Amino acid sequence: MPKVAYQRRQQKGERKPVSVRIRKDDLVRVIAGRDKGKTGKVLEVDRFARKVTVEGVMLVKRHTRPNPQKQIKGGIADKPMAFDISNVMVLTAGGVPTRVSYKVETIGGKVRRTRIARKGGEELDKK
Repeated sequence: MPKVAYQRRQQKGERKPVSVRIRKDDLVRVIAGRDKGKTGKVLEVDRFARKVTVEGVMLVKRHTRPNPQKQIKGGIADKPMAFDISNVMVLTAGGVPTRVSYKVETIGGKVRRTRIARKGGEELDKK
């Protein structure tokens, strides 16, 4: 994000970006809310609002008017909405919900942080 936009957000009194342990394309399970128990892939993470959008979860109906210029076909469509990041947990390859920790490695003078599952110690980052 550009520095000017960040400063404008700070002047308005909006939240600072928070570091989150969930990334785009992670497989997560919803642990609270109306869709509790559902799993899906993370489509988007908003660090400012502390929100996450998950595929197939928190679906709402959106009515759209047809617009031939933009090739938009009208009707009622299901759209996933963002919800609080605290309501999801990352899944391991075995499908176990877990918290995330980090392992710091120094390889040839370079420091590398790797995400690790708290349950089982499995690496979560895809290579």
